[in-house]
Amino acid sequence: MIKMARYQLVQPVLFVSLPLGILAFVFAADAVRGDNIYRGGLIVIFLYFFVMGLERAGGRWLPFGLALGATRRSFYAGTALLGVSMSFVYGLVIAGLQAIERATGGWGLSITFFRVPHFLNGPWYVTWLTSFVGLSALFVYGMWYGIVNRRWGMLGLLAFLAVQVLVVMAYFAAGLDRPLTSLSALDLTGAVAALTVVFVAGGHATIRRVTV
Repeated sequence: MIKMARYQLVQPVLFVSLPLGILAFVFAADAVRGDNIYRGGLIVIFLYFFVMGLERAGGRWLPFGLALGATRRSFYAGTALLGVSMSFVYGLVIAGLQAIERATGGWGLSITFFRVPHFLNGPWYVTWLTSFVGLSALFVYGMWYGIVNRRWGMLGLLAFLAVQVLVVMAYFAAGLDRPLTSLSALDLTGAVAALTVVFVAGGHATIRRVTV
């Protein structure tokens, strides 16, 4: 598992320089516009983790890793370990930058880039935990998408997406979303953590029969 995590880091720029560069660019664009309006720019780092999970599990990394002697189980576990570890680090980065933003009054420009209303706007440890769980969830969720695409192709991926859309629609149609509005950030973090376990289990079950 550790070897597979190191294998995924043969291009460290994709996990270090590139996400930080993207985040810095979006932050600079937000700073130029100024004012105290939250525009959702921080979401780019979360979307990046989803894309990285998708690419790492569904791209060329899986067949090449298996050709090097890895098992599907070790590849999956190692890749997930790397994603969770990087989520841990970037959660701390977000929490640290949020603390600086709060202490400087929005970087002296009244910017609310790292303070997401309701979700990421509390003590640093809550921000770190929520960021860590959210990034981890999106990474393993992206992995599951990549594995589904490799196993069943585009039609399977569309069916996979359609089933989820129907489930979400049924959830809202039944009015089950109303309690969500009263949940705190920590409550939502717990719900996302539970979903992360589901994503990990689903991806693990799917990769066992993936052909390369």
